[in-house]
Amino acid sequence: MTAPLTLHWFLPTSGDSRGLVGAGQGVPKNVTTGLADTLTTRPGGSVRERFRPPTIDYLADVARTAERLGFTGVLTPTGTFCEDAWLTTAALVRETTTLKFLVAFRPGVVNPVLAAQMAATYQRISDGRLMLNVVTGGEPVEQARFGDTAPKDERYARTDEFLEVVRGTWRRAPFDFAGTYYRAEGALVSGGIDPLPPIYFGGSSAAAGPVAARHSDVYLTWGEPPEQVAEKVAWIRGLAAEQGRTIRFGLRVHTLSRDTSEEAWRHAQWLLDGVDPATVEAAQAAQARSESTGQQRMNALRRAGTAYSSARELEVSPGLWSGVGLVRGGAGTSLVGSHEEVADLVEAYHRVGIDELVLSGYPHVEEASWFAEGVMPHLRRRGLLDAPLPAAASA
Repeated sequence: MTAPLTLHWFLPTSGDSRGLVGAGQGVPKNVTTGLADTLTTRPGGSVRERFRPPTIDYLADVARTAERLGFTGVLTPTGTFCEDAWLTTAALVRETTTLKFLVAFRPGVVNPVLAAQMAATYQRISDGRLMLNVVTGGEPVEQARFGDTAPKDERYARTDEFLEVVRGTWRRAPFDFAGTYYRAEGALVSGGIDPLPPIYFGGSSAAAGPVAARHSDVYLTWGEPPEQVAEKVAWIRGLAAEQGRTIRFGLRVHTLSRDTSEEAWRHAQWLLDGVDPATVEAAQAAQARSESTGQQRMNALRRAGTAYSSARELEVSPGLWSGVGLVRGGAGTSLVGSHEEVADLVEAYHRVGIDELVLSGYPHVEEASWFAEGVMPHLRRRGLLDAPLPAAASA
């Protein structure tokens, strides 16, 4: 029997809504803030009434909901389009008891010994609930905001050294290192670190693969069709084997499940109808300038253009919808269908090597419940989950 899946949710630190909120890779801040330039008005309610700012109280509500429903952790993004992941999640530690926090950060803008110290402190104050998502970065404009103008391949070489220093500081202190990008003399973390936080890492380029194989505990990829995900899993698994390592694989994707397939696709159509064409045009232009190989793969899933009249036009594989990517950079696809159909698609990804899912949906409180109460029971009956049924779903 294969190992059970691990399920995570997402903290919308750029804001939330019943409609699609743009954010992420390559999308400028004026497209991601979520107010009048992001969402159109629908009959019966204004844009500002529907947008949910990323206040700590709202994010705590999302975190507590994810914990109650049985998700293991929550991913928190990084970038100038959202709140800082370290500070936000540290504030949420005392709002939860078991939930883990997958903190995304950019290695090029922080010293690796300082990052090792921050992680050790976080483990102590959270009782070991930190997971690290290393984001090397594929957007020159975003990187330049932090004063980082290094070419893409150089950023991955720098990340390689960064993670060598972080792991060395944790495991071999006092640790000395002299590389092209970093130096450390007698690096250590006061009090040590226990447990070691797992490192999650993504990247689809040739430069990213070897770094992921050497350092990641979980390799993350965005929601491409299962056959394309299978190719990527085989690629990274082979590189890891050359290093004498075995790693896990995670899928970052959205979810939209309902009691029937018709209802789910009707809601996908509702989401599409609510997107301002000008917002789509601006977001697509920004994404087209991206250096990220993963973003380019996301863009290639759908036909070029910004005008779509039917949600089904954006179905790039059975049950896989690319409509989210019209306004959101990065993870731009969603699992859409009945609860059982979505479970079927999750199982298909599991068969090609996916061990973990990092899910999200709009809005994040309500969509977490749809997945937990609708899809999780199907996964549990198939032996893909071994966690107990969450309280909200067992009533």
